[in-house]
Formats: sequence, structure tokens, C-alpha cells
Amino acid sequence: MSGVRITAEPRTEFGKGPSRRIRRANGVPAVLYGHGDAPRHFTLPGHELMLALRSDPNALIALQTSEGEQLALPKSIVRDPIKGFLEHVDLVAVRTGEKVTVDVPITLVGQAGPDIIVELQTTALTVEADATALPESIEIDVTKLRVGTPITAADVKLPEGTTLAGVPELVIVQGTGAPTAEEVEADLAESDAETGAGQGEGAVETPGSETDAAGGGDVVAETEGAQAGKADS
Repeated sequence: MSGVRITAEPRTEFGKGPSRRIRRANGVPAVLYGHGDAPRHFTLPGHELMLALRSDPNALIALQTSEGEQLALPKSIVRDPIKGFLEHVDLVAVRTGEKVTVDVPITLVGQAGPDIIVELQTTALTVEADATALPESIEIDVTKLRVGTPITAADVKLPEGTTLAGVPELVIVQGTGAPTAEEVEADLAESDAETGAGQGEGAVETPGSETDAAGGGDVVAETEGAQAGKADS
């Protein structure tokens, strides 16, 4: 697997100013780490890089550099929080046959029973695999999911050549019982009762507010009397 080929231009200017200029030109500042070498700075084409990472966050990238081809995996991706475009990417250098640990997205397949609500507890699974043969996603079949019997990381069938690197007891999928019609009706009745009680409490407070208004009239009368006394003096 050679990866998605992307041209990598060497970068000699650093800082916020040069990075902004790179982005304005539809490029992405990138740094390549790994294998004990000093970090290498590149400018990558923004559109091509975005397409490579859109469907697979662990996409293998074949950087076409002035020194030859270098395989790399995304290590850290920074996106604009509003527009979503790529602002910066850190990459890690890899070689064919090298084992790496990555988080692979989970995809649920199958259909659980009508009386079961499927709850996905985590969206990715930590695995170890060949850097050039990473799975894009890991499928978990929920057809046989039962209430009270969760699917853990140890239960997941992994692709050939991929091994679990996380905690085996980690709960991936949990099944809970769907409420019965009687339970739904009981919840609605309880909600209606609470709403009615709240409205009744609001009605009781109304006479009190009228009393306050009457009291307010006394205050006004006293104030007018005091003003009359001042005028007289």
C-alpha cells in the first residue's frame, strides 16, 4: 500500500505570519516527526490533504519530497472551529512493516431486537497494526445484542493482522430495554400531573400579588402626605 500521494514543499519560514500566508494560498503548514530525525517542516496542498483525511483519519500519506517519498500518518489535525478548513497538521513518519497504535472509528452493523435500545459507549477502538495496512473502521454487529450483556473491546472481531491495544474490559456497546407502552403512558400521566400542579401553585400566588399592590398604594399615600408636609413647611 503506497498511500495517497501528496506533494510536500519544504518550508523555511515559521511563525503566525508565514502560516497565514500559506493558508491564504490554500496550503496547510505541516510538521513531520519520527524515527529520531529532527522535525521537518512542509507546506501541503489543502484540498488534496482534506480529501485524503475526509473519510479516513488514519489515512496513509505518501509525501513526495525533494529527498524522495516518505510514508506518514496523521498525528494531530487542527481545523478552523467555524469553517472547518485545515489549519495545521502534525505527521509521524512510518515504514512498511512497522507496527503503530491508532484509534480506529467504530461502525455498527446489523439490527438489534425491537425491545432493545443500542447505546454506543465509545466511537473508536485503540488497536495495533501494520502502518501500511490500517483498517479504516471496525464493524460491530449488534444483531445478537442483549440487555445486560454489553459488547466489550475483547468481544470485537478485529481484521487480520490487527490486535487490540486498549483495555479489554472497555464497554463498546450497551443494550438497554426499550420502555413498554404502559411505561410511556405512566410517564406522560406523571408529567401532566406535575404540569397541572405547577399551574395550580401559580394561581394561589395571584391574591398575594393583589395584596402587595394594595400595600403599594399605602406607600404612595404616605409619600404624598410626606411631600404635602414638606410643602407646608
